[in-house]
Amino acid sequence: MKKIAFILVMALQIAACTEVGSDEWCSDMDTKAKGDWTANEAKDYAKHCIF
Repeated sequence: MKKIAFILVMALQIAACTEVGSDEWCSDMDTKAKGDWTANEAKDYAKHCIF
């Protein structure tokens, strides 16, 4: 059980490592529903992925 918890924690940490403004981050935001974006995410998307 501890191994499963450890693997889940590590997977979440790796998934959260995308840098704001990177190509991967922009792609992730493209697939995320626009209604689920925070105000900061929308601002960062416009700043880094559009302009």
